[in-house]
Amino acid sequence: MNPPRRPAPPTTTTIVTFSDPSALARAVAEDFRDRARDAVAARGRFVAVLAGGSTPRATYRALAAPGLAATVPWRETILLFGDERSVGPDHSRSNYRMVRAELLDRVPIPSANVHRMRGELAPEVAAVEYEDVLAEIAPVPAAADGATDTEPRFDLVLLGLGPDGHTASLFPGTAALDERHALVVAQFVPQQDEWRLTLTLPALTSARHVAFLVTGADKAQTVAEVFGRAPHHGVHPAERVVPTGGTRAVFLDAEAAALLESHPDPGR
Repeated sequence: MNPPRRPAPPTTTTIVTFSDPSALARAVAEDFRDRARDAVAARGRFVAVLAGGSTPRATYRALAAPGLAATVPWRETILLFGDERSVGPDHSRSNYRMVRAELLDRVPIPSANVHRMRGELAPEVAAVEYEDVLAEIAPVPAAADGATDTEPRFDLVLLGLGPDGHTASLFPGTAALDERHALVVAQFVPQQDEWRLTLTLPALTSARHVAFLVTGADKAQTVAEVFGRAPHHGVHPAERVVPTGGTRAVFLDAEAAALLESHPDPGR
């Protein structure tokens, strides 16, 4: 099999650097609010895919702060998840549990508007079930020839970035990276020694806008490789999340951005 080609950059990629993680979190929360209001005004609802992991936690906390939370159209907001571990909703490693504690329990979003991945089910069963959820909540009309999609599926996808270049639960060398049709897959991730559910590249790239949230010095080299032009072998999973006709933003703290200026992307 030939190695995947590095994708062309999306129409617009914006990289913004903040002095510290708290400033980044506040900016992402405000951007979430603004995109929610714009989507509701334009289409009557806002469909967002949430990320798990440590970096988004501060963003959810900022989004739930009373002053900001009061300006978000929660009743018209639909929340989905980009990935989940194969654990129950109350497990300490559950992405849903983290989001619930930092955001959902603190804002007036209707419970029917939140659609978690049911990690307590058998992985393959949970993946099929979530595929059905996406088909109902965020269907995409097919083009006339059936070859491409004509409308974005999500208004916003939030993503993190691992030091190994993974995003969502798309890890280097895993089978999910080769999926071309299914929107959700279950896979065993050897790097983590656990089963996970994840949205696939066809799902993630169907967004109107993708936002990466990256903090920490341990991500600096990977940031320079994924969002700059630092030499590296192969293609990181995160490099392949290029919205089809959409836009992409990269929110970095100073530590994560430290090597980016040494390897700028000449395409921006």
